[in-house]
Amino acid sequence: MARDYYEILGVSRSADKEELKRAYRRLARKYHPDVNKEPGAEDRFKEINRAYEILSDPEMKARFDRFGEAGVSGGAASGFSTDFSDSFADIFESFFSGFSGGMGSQGRRQTGPVRGDDLRLDLNLEFHEAIFGGDKELTIKHLETCGTCSGSGAKPGTRPQTCSTCGGTGQVRRATRTPFSSFTQVSVCPSCNGTGQIIEEKCMTCGGRGQNEVTKKIKITIPGGVDNGTRLRVSNEGDAGKMGGPHGDLYVFLSVRNHPEFQRDGINILSQIKISYLQAVLGCCLEINTVDGKAELTIPSGTQPNAVLTLEDKGVPRLGNPVSRGDHLITIEIDIPTKITLEERELLEKLANIKGERTEKGGIEGFLGSFFHQK
Repeated sequence: MARDYYEILGVSRSADKEELKRAYRRLARKYHPDVNKEPGAEDRFKEINRAYEILSDPEMKARFDRFGEAGVSGGAASGFSTDFSDSFADIFESFFSGFSGGMGSQGRRQTGPVRGDDLRLDLNLEFHEAIFGGDKELTIKHLETCGTCSGSGAKPGTRPQTCSTCGGTGQVRRATRTPFSSFTQVSVCPSCNGTGQIIEEKCMTCGGRGQNEVTKKIKITIPGGVDNGTRLRVSNEGDAGKMGGPHGDLYVFLSVRNHPEFQRDGINILSQIKISYLQAVLGCCLEINTVDGKAELTIPSGTQPNAVLTLEDKGVPRLGNPVSRGDHLITIEIDIPTKITLEERELLEKLANIKGERTEKGGIEGFLGSFFHQK
């Protein structure tokens, strides 16, 4: 069956040179045999190469447009332009330099200072620590540049030598030819493991690594208003960089322990208090607990069950703006007794008669029920 090279690359017949190249780059990355191990991927890769080989050459493209595949069979190789070879090499380099987990990040030798790795530490805070912040002392482990060899990994008085296998590039290359093209396979140098250098006499302190693990104590400041999942960055407390590169950073991830009395809703504090039915009827002033300590709360007369009262500016400081605080919201629960004394019943029944709220049963329960459901 005759093949449609435009269809293989997924472009229209009016596609220009740049559009053809973009389509080829995308497909070549996807079906490259070193990456795609699925059955048929290699044949698909060859077909993509053939399609771009034809369509990237103006003369071959014109013949294909006029006569189809019959117009280019057998003659493509002789008319093949250098644009395809250059493009393929460019694609190959960009592919492997960015392929996560492949050769790119490890196979390409770093010729200059390399920034150290970032580190993570998980820290649990008490409820009040998260609200008001403060200083915390942490013990961390990270890599420091070896003081004996100054990070070279070589015994003092010696220095690393250029790897003879790769000539200091950290890579070895192997050329492979296919019926339609050739490409170069790049891999990490097995002699120097990609560093480009061989250490003949290793530093006794670090064993040739150029770094040592160090345990140290640091002090950090927790800002007021942090919450579960807040991430704090501590600059330059990650691992030391290689070849004189800067330290990475330390990221502290916070989690907050629950409080037995208070809950948190954003920048507001929530709690509940239980009052007697007489306090609800008559109103009163109570001393309650807040995150700042004791505070006075006024219960208005006629307070209903599940009413929410507010103490302004007694909540959580707003992160980044500690002068602004949320509120403390108190949900009122009313304790209606299941048993009362004879004297209490007589007094309440007199009150019920005065209010004209007696039920058909003549009990005080009707009066209390009607009172607590007033709108």
